[in-house]
Amino acid sequence: MELSALTAISPVDGRYGSKTSALRPVFSEYGLIRARVEVEVRWLQQLSRHPQITELPAFSAEATSLLDNIVSEFSVEDAEAIKAIERTTNHDVKAVEYFLKGKMKANEELAKALEFVHFACTSEDINNLSHGLMLKEGRETLKATMVKVEQAIAALATEHAALPMLSRTHGQTASPTTLGKEMANVAYRLKRQLKQLDEVELLGKINGAVGNYNAHLATYPEIDWEANAKEFIESLGLSFNPYTTQIEPHDYIAELFDVVRRFNTILIDFDRDIWSYISVGYFKQKTIPGEVGSSTMPHKVNPIDFENSEGNLGLANAVMEHMANKLPISRWQRDLTDSTVLRNMGVGFAYSLIAYESALKGISKLEANAQRLGEDLNNAWEVMAEPVQTVMRRFGIEEPYEKLKAFTRGKVITRDAMLEFVDQLDMPQEAKDSLKAMTPASYVGNAEEQARKL
Repeated sequence: MELSALTAISPVDGRYGSKTSALRPVFSEYGLIRARVEVEVRWLQQLSRHPQITELPAFSAEATSLLDNIVSEFSVEDAEAIKAIERTTNHDVKAVEYFLKGKMKANEELAKALEFVHFACTSEDINNLSHGLMLKEGRETLKATMVKVEQAIAALATEHAALPMLSRTHGQTASPTTLGKEMANVAYRLKRQLKQLDEVELLGKINGAVGNYNAHLATYPEIDWEANAKEFIESLGLSFNPYTTQIEPHDYIAELFDVVRRFNTILIDFDRDIWSYISVGYFKQKTIPGEVGSSTMPHKVNPIDFENSEGNLGLANAVMEHMANKLPISRWQRDLTDSTVLRNMGVGFAYSLIAYESALKGISKLEANAQRLGEDLNNAWEVMAEPVQTVMRRFGIEEPYEKLKAFTRGKVITRDAMLEFVDQLDMPQEAKDSLKAMTPASYVGNAEEQARKL
């Protein structure tokens, strides 16, 4: 059976393939091979520029252009050629080396440099930098949609900044807020994670078989190989890790995935809240012609986008949690357990991207139901017990909390009952008038201000 969207085992490449296509050039087998080719070529060029490696003179403009083109014009067909070589070598990185040598033989100048391809490198020197390049590109791809999610929620905050809403703590009626302020809470939390996402350093190393530049120094003992490695790694847009074993220890990958997981966890919280707000009627959903909510109940407009988002965020976090817990652990100077795990770097990102797109679709269909919000507020005069008992404290009235507790707890409180209670209080008339002018819809503190200044 040929691989297609219908026959793919994972919905990442099947049902949701259109949502994850931007990640394919980055995290696929092709993406990994492409990154390896880039690292190998750039390392060869770095060596050629070093004045103390006299056996490898600086490349001419023509030779440099030929090498650059190998990287910039790398194709799926090139990746397939490398896979064909791998069937003989049974070693994926060595296959890249042989592919490059085959390309270079056609040029007289480059043919003299063949044995400087993969010079002093262990496979992990190439792999860890390739993973860094993949995560660098993947982070930017993912972040673009993460920002859209944050901005969409921030837009809800602004749009509904002044729309009063009954709060619920422990599921019970509580001091009112505004719908916009509750959206602002989420947007602010997401924005913090986006900032932290940018701050994660993507690390790399190119220091040989066990991290000591053994082969480098045996061949060119006069070269400052650590300085050369730092310069090279930073030229790739990565940060230099000076202390490693054979492998870059992957701590930064755990840090990166942990930030994405926190963003996702906040979004799960949002998905569940919106689901609940839809359930109680605070939000309506725009209907789309032709869509079906239930196969048997024609009236249904289900919050499927937020449910889809929540489910895929859970999958994303499960994958990234395992990777964050596993990758920093390697026996002695290395074992191979990280290799098979690292091939799944894009899976957590892909499930995240699916979830973000679903959340965005759901947000685009939301319509606040001001009438329903107002009904709940008008039926919750018990929440006015808080301002009343607080003002009573100001004027020295004894046991204000206890008096309001006895008056309201477990009872249905009407507007008239609350106004009557305030009228009998021993406090200045001005204070009474102020309390009597308040309603559950107006008792929102500075919620609107907070929502607008996000």
